[in-house]
Amino acid sequence: MTEYVEIPQPDQIDIREKEDAMGAYFMMFAALAAGLPLPVLNLVAAIIYLYLNKKSRFVHFHSLQSLLSQLPTSVLNVGLVIWFIRIVFFDFYFDAYFKGYLAMTIAANLIYIIFSIIAAVKARKGQFYYFIFFGRLSYHYAYRKSASSEEKMQNLPPKL
Repeated sequence: MTEYVEIPQPDQIDIREKEDAMGAYFMMFAALAAGLPLPVLNLVAAIIYLYLNKKSRFVHFHSLQSLLSQLPTSVLNVGLVIWFIRIVFFDFYFDAYFKGYLAMTIAANLIYIIFSIIAAVKARKGQFYYFIFFGRLSYHYAYRKSASSEEKMQNLPPKL
């Protein structure tokens, strides 16, 4: 059975950690604005942000959740860009399938943006907001006890 580290209360989290956790969700907006034609740039920015902010479990949780939740929308966006390029250079015809895929991609991006804003506000308050598929996975990786901490615990004398 996996053991987990205790989750900190909002008043136990430093303001810097709260702002860094909030920044994990807003990183996507900056990358989206800079790399609209290249939808993979926001994933690269999220990966860099995750690895630069691993010292705090709170920030690590929010950075990982932000990264994992960007994956489906990024895949949809890449597919849309490739399909659009193919239409512009080869087909010159926007069929109903493309329009449906475009509508689905826009809807997925809007849902992702809404949930990211909610999660960023919660992170700024020092709270957790668990995304439906990615929250549990992010919690598991950010708050589980590492093997090195278990080894340290085994060498302690018994408590009386």
